[in-house]
Amino acid sequence: MGSEQPPDVDLSRLRINREPASETPSRPPFYRRPSSIIAGVLLIFSALAAVRWMSSGAEDVEVASATRVFPSQVNAVLTASGYVVAQEKAAVASKGTGRLVYLGVEEGDHVTKGEVIARLDDQDVMAALEKARADLHVALADSVDAARTLNRAKALFASKLASESDFDAAEANYLKLVANILSARAGVSSAEVGVEYTRIRAPFDGTVLTKDADVGEIVAPFAAAANSRASVVSIANMASLQVEADVSESNITRVTEGQPCEIVLDAYPDHRYQAVVHKVVPTADRAKATVLTKVAFRNLDNRVLPEMSAKVTFLSNKTDSLTAAAPPMITVPSTAIVVRGGKSVVFLVADSRVTETAVRTGASLGATVEIVEGLSSGDHVVLVPGPGLASGTKINIKTH
Repeated sequence: MGSEQPPDVDLSRLRINREPASETPSRPPFYRRPSSIIAGVLLIFSALAAVRWMSSGAEDVEVASATRVFPSQVNAVLTASGYVVAQEKAAVASKGTGRLVYLGVEEGDHVTKGEVIARLDDQDVMAALEKARADLHVALADSVDAARTLNRAKALFASKLASESDFDAAEANYLKLVANILSARAGVSSAEVGVEYTRIRAPFDGTVLTKDADVGEIVAPFAAAANSRASVVSIANMASLQVEADVSESNITRVTEGQPCEIVLDAYPDHRYQAVVHKVVPTADRAKATVLTKVAFRNLDNRVLPEMSAKVTFLSNKTDSLTAAAPPMITVPSTAIVVRGGKSVVFLVADSRVTETAVRTGASLGATVEIVEGLSSGDHVVLVPGPGLASGTKINIKTH
């Protein structure tokens, strides 16, 4: 076989290009641009300089509040929370079952012991009462006739005109009718009790708290039927109101019967009531680890209502009556008061600046001082003013 010849190749046209290829250079990212880095650094330094400029001249201080306190609180040994509870309270229900036809009270009405406040339908029991009274009249009439018959039988027997058996029969008939009278009277009493069961009376002097039934509803003792009402109204003796507060087992040794207290109701935070520990209930609540304490009001008024929330401050037994009755005062920590120009002043804080304010001081109460004039409750003052502090000084309030 003959071999094929390779095609002719011009080797002079083959060469290596050693020059770099021409490409369009891409821009570096933002963070690699020197001009951007410089601008960022300058921006940071400008912000830091602005912050430093804004805080220049400001003084770091601690701030306290002017508070409204009672002098007796200095003698406080313990505080506890509780609720106002009526010690004499009743859910008034009927003894009988029937339809409510009259309800003469509503919430807030005052009632007296024995007053009829509601009545059930009494037609059936009134009819029974009338029948019982009629039966009594019949028995009384029969007894009159039996008494006359007995007297005649006695006279005839004495004159030997009647036998002893006739006399005995007349006597037995008379005694039987006397028994009928007693039975009829018992029947009348029973019917009167049935009528009384339809009268719902107030068990004691008190105030109606809630109305639990309306005219037309069926009322039954203990709500025997599913569609009946048990309680018609609930009433409470408002003079028996006390605060029941739970005291921790670990603090119960600080509470004794007869100990003076102060009660502040959440509804009237600016008013206090003088009180005394009435009873420490001799049992503990296992779940809460507390002991129930009953605190009685000394100066109860009509603003106090059952179930109001209350705070009880137990005072030292050394608290005298004048201290207990003293009015509230405004106090600040004693370190907040300094003397400038021969006057007692505090530095009032407002809008990150202070204002030198002259005050008139009163009694010292532990670490606080009474402010008679110059401050109001809730004002903020510098706790420990420095010697260089002056009106208009800018401050930074320290936080803990």
